[in-house]
Amino acid sequence: MTVTVAGVTGGLTTPLALLGVPLALVALWALVAYRADGTASRRSRLALCASRAVIVVLLVGAAAGPYTVASAETPGDPHVTLLTDRSDSMNVTDPVDGLTDAIEREGVPVTTATVGEGTRSRIGDGIAANLQTDGSVVVVSDGQVTGGRSLAATAELARSLNATISAVDVTPSRTERHVRVSGPAKTSVGVENSFLASVDGVETDGDVALRVTVDGTEVVSRTLDGDGDVAFSHTFETTGSHRVTATIAGDDVYDVNDVHRRSVTVVERPRVLYVSRGDYPLRDYLGTLYDVETASSVPSDLDPYYAVVVQNLAAGELGNAEALQRFVIDGGGLVVAGGDRAFEHGDYASSAVGSMLPVTSGAAGGSRANVVLAVDISGSAQGGLGTQKAIALDVLDQLGDSNSVGVVAFNSQAYRIADLRPLGETREETRTLVRRLTAGGATDIAAGLRGADELLGEERGTVILVSDGFANREAAVRAASQLGSAGTRVISVGVGESTDEGTLRGIADASGGTYYRADETNRLSLQFGDATRRYRGSGLTVVDPNSFVTAGVTLRSNPGAANAVTVKPGADYLVATADGTPAVASWRYGLGRVLTVTAHDTDNSLDGLLTRPDSLLVTKAVNYAIGDPERKRSGVTDVADTRVGESTTVTYRGAERPSADGLDFRAVGDGVYRATVTPSDPGYASVLGATYAANYPAEYGAFGPSPALSAAVDATGGRTFEPDDGAAIASFAREQSTKVRTVRTDWGWLCLLGALLVLTGEIVVRRLLVYRGTATNRGGLP
Repeated sequence: MTVTVAGVTGGLTTPLALLGVPLALVALWALVAYRADGTASRRSRLALCASRAVIVVLLVGAAAGPYTVASAETPGDPHVTLLTDRSDSMNVTDPVDGLTDAIEREGVPVTTATVGEGTRSRIGDGIAANLQTDGSVVVVSDGQVTGGRSLAATAELARSLNATISAVDVTPSRTERHVRVSGPAKTSVGVENSFLASVDGVETDGDVALRVTVDGTEVVSRTLDGDGDVAFSHTFETTGSHRVTATIAGDDVYDVNDVHRRSVTVVERPRVLYVSRGDYPLRDYLGTLYDVETASSVPSDLDPYYAVVVQNLAAGELGNAEALQRFVIDGGGLVVAGGDRAFEHGDYASSAVGSMLPVTSGAAGGSRANVVLAVDISGSAQGGLGTQKAIALDVLDQLGDSNSVGVVAFNSQAYRIADLRPLGETREETRTLVRRLTAGGATDIAAGLRGADELLGEERGTVILVSDGFANREAAVRAASQLGSAGTRVISVGVGESTDEGTLRGIADASGGTYYRADETNRLSLQFGDATRRYRGSGLTVVDPNSFVTAGVTLRSNPGAANAVTVKPGADYLVATADGTPAVASWRYGLGRVLTVTAHDTDNSLDGLLTRPDSLLVTKAVNYAIGDPERKRSGVTDVADTRVGESTTVTYRGAERPSADGLDFRAVGDGVYRATVTPSDPGYASVLGATYAANYPAEYGAFGPSPALSAAVDATGGRTFEPDDGAAIASFAREQSTKVRTVRTDWGWLCLLGALLVLTGEIVVRRLLVYRGTATNRGGLP
């Protein structure tokens, strides 16, 4: 039996005890009424009866066990867990000394632990190991994680435990620079290659000398003002392994990261077959990059070639389409360029070649797709939920009426907001549902993706994920991969003041989708627009900037025509024309790669696409189709560059298992063997004739406060403190230890005390009456 009033719940532990009240009162009345000695007045007997009745009721009430339950803010046991990062990247900051003593002087005990040391910065693992339910940790670290659990995943763990992560602001005070050189790992003889040497660091005021050599010959010598990037190109004239080394000179903390190495394998130009009946500039352009043979139709024997490039041919003019199909299925590449005899003009739709292409001919324009909008409403989004809802609404604005759209909101679990429905009929209702979303809870992107998959049911489609990305990356990527395997792609849109782009890109890549920043959502109309939502641009537009073909590409040309095509489900939509028509698309067909270029000039050539900077798109398109330029060779060894202390895989393709000192090769396929090697020193090394670079540990490649640590602090409700602010840390610990708890209070003792007070009062009154002579009997009753 309970009663709740003003948030306080009252009840009895043993309510049946109350049944004894009437019985006790009847017995009491009989005792007082019939056993009094007759000298007491009726009034005195009634008073005695009343006092004893009160005592009986209080005693029975005590036996019934009255209690109340209420929520109350109660102080806990304040305590600080101080986690210190002693890894090498912290040596560029001033040491944080005396913080433990400063906190303990405020009366708060401190437990200390080390979460990073030397080149091991497993900060996420260290924080996770010290988290407790309703607890709090304070981290003295730059947040530069080099292994183990990410800080985003650690923040999710902390939120699941209702724990907070706080940090001490560590500001770099010493100069430290590191250099890195990036570029192709494999290329062909005579091909111009682009490289980028980058110098970065902290407290980088002052000049620094950058020098780059290729096989010992200097190709770059530049003095930079503090830091910066230097782009350069190089053409290799001989096959084999080559070494590109970038070096900086200047005073800083560490020397090991003043050198960065890049190994480049140069192979013979791959053989490409160019098939056309016109005289187009593309043939000459390909000849500058590859070993090109020309034919007017596809021959039956395509074994010598790595890729086939077809330009402006009708399906009936193509030649041996069956041989071409087998060639692609077995791993060959195919590039098809359009014109007035190709695609819808060349009867591709009803031909064998049409089935191999990533586009459908003759149906340019509208999109009909199943789209689920998955919106992050977790606590980490609370400060920016308004922004996330605005982005979600903007995404809706890019989707054409012909699409079927559903909405899922998620925090630690998914909530079905709207089922799949034609957007043209429900656009305003769907917008209203998105506006009403509220924030709260932990973040589980994997749960959101699973919820979107459940909403799709047996249908396949696209999930557009709107999130800041701060969640368990491994689980989210795994869920996205499962969606991709089932035919559903995830397009991730990053929002918020700080965004974990790495996680969001990983989610998109795992499913075969695309990552967009918040200001790039207008590109969604290229994939999901129709007559009601048509994209309008000023020239060629990159739809997917993250693919191999379009990454780093700048487009300035505006071809005057394009074939009428629609990108097939499952294909990659890479480039669009000014009116939103697909210009470049790709996909995998069997083991091979197929790419279409449907944009062309009025003379059926590729016009400006063959001049810089646009020509990079054509080069990368053909390279994409070619794939590995050594896949047809035997006795080939591949090994990727790595870092000191990190393993790299050595892959050998040949008829027999290779032998190398200290390496154990295992067969992983027909004629494919693999082993791993872990370098202990920086430099170049060779395995079976292949050279690889071992660079400085990741610990020396990033300095200064990491945004990921700030994001973890914000996501868990923690705070950032100054190094000398021990009093503020102690005060925050007290705040954190003070919790709102459910408190039960038993009131049986109060009933017993009341009964005792009533009995004592009665006895005192009766004794006083006897003393004053008012009462003549010994019981004190007048």
